[in-house]
Amino acid sequence: MEFIKNKFEQLWDYIAGPELWIVIGQGLIEIILIIFLSIVIIRVGNNVIGRVFQNKSRGPFRITERRENTLKKLIKNALKYTVYFTAIIMILDNVLGQKIGPLLAGAGVAGLAIGFGAQNLVRDIISGFFIIFEDQFSVGDYILTSGVEGTVEEIGMRTTKIQSWTGEQHVLPNGNVTQVTNYSIYNGLAVVDVNVPYESDVGSAEKIIESVSKTLPDKYEEIVRVPEIIGVQTLESSHYVIRIIAETLPVYQWAGARIVRKEVQEVLYKEGIEIPSPRLVMYSRNQEPTSLELNHDKEL
Repeated sequence: MEFIKNKFEQLWDYIAGPELWIVIGQGLIEIILIIFLSIVIIRVGNNVIGRVFQNKSRGPFRITERRENTLKKLIKNALKYTVYFTAIIMILDNVLGQKIGPLLAGAGVAGLAIGFGAQNLVRDIISGFFIIFEDQFSVGDYILTSGVEGTVEEIGMRTTKIQSWTGEQHVLPNGNVTQVTNYSIYNGLAVVDVNVPYESDVGSAEKIIESVSKTLPDKYEEIVRVPEIIGVQTLESSHYVIRIIAETLPVYQWAGARIVRKEVQEVLYKEGIEIPSPRLVMYSRNQEPTSLELNHDKEL
């Protein structure tokens, strides 16, 4: 009992003594200083990266805005991870006195063992590298891939974040991005079918549509050039269909189609051409035969 009591008193003296608290205080100050310097380095680095990309137009190498946003975000993330990793190593080595060499060696062996089992992780990282290197799509692009359609928010080395137009955020592993449809690179093409009743003349309807189409590029910036009338697309039971195509800005083909449809329908309605409705033709048994039917009977 006397031995335990002496050990307890020594422990209490050590805890209550100034040496322990001085060491703890110095360690906390060093940790706070390392974290503060890390935050400062990250902020300064982000500002430098932003200025470098801001002055890109003055240099000999120019990149598109899409690729600029992607590379800027990727470099900022890489800087953040590098600084935080270095800060953790400094805290473990300089403050806590842990030997980093054995830890890094063990982490390397463990990482190698995990790498053989984590083939999907390696595939995601390699796919992410080629997505960025080949500029398949960039941040801000509207794409369709792996059954997900929306705007690219972030491209990482392992995952890609896509936000759909209804607000959901989808996180896709880069290895699952096998086929991509990018709507943001080239101008879109809005295809509009206008139903016109058979009572209306085709030429008159096309002239009305043409007069409306000439005013659309000046009224709406989404429409690049005057929409083109392709002609009669199909013949239905109660109407014929006139097809119109309009070149729009990238990703605005759906909005352009709604604009063309709205403007054309308003003018057609004012000109007395209404939307055709399904028709039902009924014949009575007592109805006298027409001249066409009589001629057909004579031929028989």
